[in-house]
Amino acid sequence: MRTWRVGTFSMGASLVFLGLFLFFSKFLGLDLVQVMTAWWPLLLVVLGIEILLYLFLSRQEKPVLKYDFLSIFFVGVIGTAGIVFAILSTTGIMGKVEEVMAREERTFELPAFSYPMDNSVKRVVVRTVGHQMTVESTEEKSVSLFGTYRVETAKKAKLLQGPDDIISANQKGDTLYLNMKSLPNEIGPFHASGEVAGTLLVPNDVKLEVIGSDNFLTLKPRSLANDWNIERASSLVVDVDANSNLKVDAVGAQEVGGKDGDWKVSKEKTADGIDNGRKNAVYQSGEGKYHISIADVYDISIQTNQ
Repeated sequence: MRTWRVGTFSMGASLVFLGLFLFFSKFLGLDLVQVMTAWWPLLLVVLGIEILLYLFLSRQEKPVLKYDFLSIFFVGVIGTAGIVFAILSTTGIMGKVEEVMAREERTFELPAFSYPMDNSVKRVVVRTVGHQMTVESTEEKSVSLFGTYRVETAKKAKLLQGPDDIISANQKGDTLYLNMKSLPNEIGPFHASGEVAGTLLVPNDVKLEVIGSDNFLTLKPRSLANDWNIERASSLVVDVDANSNLKVDAVGAQEVGGKDGDWKVSKEKTADGIDNGRKNAVYQSGEGKYHISIADVYDISIQTNQ
């Protein structure tokens, strides 16, 4: 009497088919996800053929049917993995996983932004959102922004299509409000953030207010002809010319850096006369006609250009 162990043939055939798929995938340019998604239905075909073959032979030799549970378990594991891959691919999760795996760091230029100004604008207010920013005065009568941004992406297309994606400008009366925007980010387990390094040019004869968001700021007053007010930055560098007519007042800074003698530093004290760890610092070049007032900054330093 012949004994037929159902599952043994299916396991052997599944290994053969899987090996062939993996082998030819090298030549066809298929990846593992495509292979596992496409080939697993063959397991059901092979197992069905094995059962039909048993029924055909049972009419001739009356074989005793037995199951090879280890082989069936092995085939089931492979089949389940294929089904899982197929479900993930259908729901779009697998596509997201593939996109994350294919990500690489890319750097793009910021979309060019320019806002022409007339004499009606006396003040510019800038709100940042964590970007690394350089603010520089210019003799041109316009506000402009340029720079780069870096993101992790699998796409070669630019993330920002126009200046409206990174900055908005609204004029109210004699004040121009500029609001920086965050880079678009996906929400979920595949979240990846980016970094912006931008330079903002502002006419030197208008009053400027910059509201930071605990980010890194660099100021280049150059030929400044009005007052600036800066607040809420984690780190601030003021790049000044030695022959400038400028005074910098920093209030409540944790760290003050620069060459010896650049700053006149005094420590803040509470009403009880206790040092609270904050410092007030003053830098002056020339007569100090124009002022840069700085508040709520952790680290500030001066860089002097001869």
